[in-house]
Amino acid sequence: MTQDLCCYEYDLDDNFFKNIDAPEIRKGKLHVRLDVKKFTGGFILNFHTFGQVVVPCDRCLDDMSLAVDTTNMLKVKLGTDYSDNEEVVTVPEEEGYIDITWFLYEFIALSLPMQHTHEDGECNPEMMKVLNQHLCVEEEGEDMQSMGEEQKDVDPRWNDLRKLIDNN
Repeated sequence: MTQDLCCYEYDLDDNFFKNIDAPEIRKGKLHVRLDVKKFTGGFILNFHTFGQVVVPCDRCLDDMSLAVDTTNMLKVKLGTDYSDNEEVVTVPEEEGYIDITWFLYEFIALSLPMQHTHEDGECNPEMMKVLNQHLCVEEEGEDMQSMGEEQKDVDPRWNDLRKLIDNN
């Protein structure tokens, strides 16, 4: 049964990400609303985080902005030793507090898409030029025998896969 409800609000800025020293997220401006519900034996922490973060583009390495809007829950109970499993975090009773910094960072990082890339045409043009110079794609009609290799029958499925590569 719920006994108490407390609400906290935090604004996270570039200093938060600088101090946590994690490489994936470089900067950001986020707002966090934390609702803490106390019940017999522990607490339920409900986080709602929204705003923008800056991450490197996987393609051109320039900074890009991503929107964040995530809701997460963390169960905390008091015990004798600190423990962090998937369901419940146990905090030593004599300490009586939990540092939520890393949990906030993980919630934010896990809300981001796996691939961070600019929209088509928005990547750094100089970097894209260098990448295209080093892209190893066979030219259509290239004579394999001129490279000292025998011409081999190519499975037509490989040609379809090459079309996918050429479209990126």
